[in-house]
Amino acid sequence: MFAIFFPGQGAQFRGMGADVFGRYPGMTRFACDLLGYDLVSRCRDNQDDVLARTECTQPALFTVNALHMFERERREGRPADHFLGHSLGEYNALLAAGVFDFETGLRIVRKRGELMAAASGGGMSAVMNTPAPRLLDVLREDGVEGVDVAAYNTDAQVVIAGDDGALRAAHAALRARNIRFASLRVGAAFHSRHMEPVRSAFEGFLKEFTFAEPATTVISNVAGRPYERGTIPEMLSRQLVEPVRWADSIRYLLSLGVGLEYEEIGGDSLLRMARSIEKAGSRDALSRSGV
Repeated sequence: MFAIFFPGQGAQFRGMGADVFGRYPGMTRFACDLLGYDLVSRCRDNQDDVLARTECTQPALFTVNALHMFERERREGRPADHFLGHSLGEYNALLAAGVFDFETGLRIVRKRGELMAAASGGGMSAVMNTPAPRLLDVLREDGVEGVDVAAYNTDAQVVIAGDDGALRAAHAALRARNIRFASLRVGAAFHSRHMEPVRSAFEGFLKEFTFAEPATTVISNVAGRPYERGTIPEMLSRQLVEPVRWADSIRYLLSLGVGLEYEEIGGDSLLRMARSIEKAGSRDALSRSGV
């Protein structure tokens, strides 16, 4: 079984897309025209750190991911049995599965980025080497409220989100126990209750579009399982306020019982997460068997 992963916000970097923009000049010009700015120069120069701005990051990364996937298809790479994307990357997974075309995907992602960028305030932090149950116990012990788990990346790495005050309290609780964490370069508390106003607006926007059923299985961030028929708008709206269940998604693929191979488009962070989850599963299996 073969799966292809697509990275999300955080995978952007200065110079991204340089290897594909020139190979797809028509699509690149179309993206620039739709977005209303020179996407190529923004990716090349990253002047004033523009790629860190959510309203730019999301359409830029979606476009670059898409062009890399088109290039892979042109070269007749191994067909995927499953597509998975992390947060924003899920839109590239849906594009690859034929749920919508490039124009539709770019319009949706542009709107998503604009709405999320407007939801200023709060932030996110990655917490290392601490399983989610232990992390939640720590927050409860110190009376920290208003913090949500925004992503279950691996069995020992989770991302939390909250308003600035709640995150400061969470950081203090983590420091007191020597638990490592790192603040993420985002402008709001994505994948949490704080995105509820964005969800309402985005849900209404999605009603303007028609979605096909995936031609290849896509694993939903919200469920950690394949999309069920007719649920795409609902799941994309819920994704804004619910955690990315990346670890559950990988465990689901591993549970199918056939050798899992995978490839990441444009990066390797998701590959490292998948390998970590796979190794943890192997250790658990050995432990249960008494080996």
